[in-house]
Amino acid sequence: SLPDMDLELLHDPEDELLCANLMDVVQATLGRAPLGSKRCSRLLMPAQLQAQVRAELLRLACSEPCGLRGALLDLCVEHGKACHDVGHIAADPAVVPTFQLTLVLRLDSRFWPKIQGLFASGPAFAPLKLSTGFRVMKKKLYSSEQLLIEEC
Repeated sequence: SLPDMDLELLHDPEDELLCANLMDVVQATLGRAPLGSKRCSRLLMPAQLQAQVRAELLRLACSEPCGLRGALLDLCVEHGKACHDVGHIAADPAVVPTFQLTLVLRLDSRFWPKIQGLFASGPAFAPLKLSTGFRVMKKKLYSSEQLLIEEC
């Protein structure tokens, strides 16, 4: 494990820009996330969560041969005991993926009583706020190394 200062030196300016674009795609994907059979909700990602996720994605990518460009990102939203898949994003579709990240975001539990009805049938649209807690699972696609799970 490298000290934080060394990790800062390893960050690629291209990865910084790519990560900003990737976060825009994540937010757009969350904005049209289907969380029930016929119900849609616009998931709101707080600024603090965006910053934490961005930093974690860059940190996990810095040891990869292609950096963040080699990432496949699976985006999931957890509520209660269920975990909904809301999107799959290739950081750079022109690059053969070298690692897969599964980002699991959580709904803010303070809003759970208000949203229980969203998972029934029928049309609706409601903005929901995500919690600042999340976890990221990293799987190298070119190696037999163990799965890495980070809880933030």
